[in-house]
Amino acid sequence: MVTHAAMPGRKGARAHARPRSLTPYAVAVPLALGIIYGFYAAFIRRDGGPSTGGQVVLGLVSGAAVAALCFALGRIQRSLPHGMRAVAYGALTACAIGFLVSLTDTSVLRSTVLGLVVGVGVFLTAFYFFYSRER
Repeated sequence: MVTHAAMPGRKGARAHARPRSLTPYAVAVPLALGIIYGFYAAFIRRDGGPSTGGQVVLGLVSGAAVAALCFALGRIQRSLPHGMRAVAYGALTACAIGFLVSLTDTSVLRSTVLGLVVGVGVFLTAFYFFYSRER
């Protein structure tokens, strides 16, 4: 009569009950991506001239934004299904690449198209990666 209490549960149910703690990689990877992105954004805006305060501010703000978005995506990615997770990675990459291309003083159409092309490529790659490792 009490066999239901002694039945072993699924491993997945027990793993989701515990709160996840931050690992060093969960902070280091978004921070490194933000630093690299910020330096590259400031480098593109510099265009061979001397460094100015505006370029430094642009690099700091854009790097902090990318680091914050990468950190947030890393924290919520396990709760998303593999399709939405791939969309999130594709959208983040498309926006980041589109912004970097827009810093080169090209047309809005070129930065939009290049961002979308790279974003779709990342979406397809991430979807394949997540879908093939679903089980």
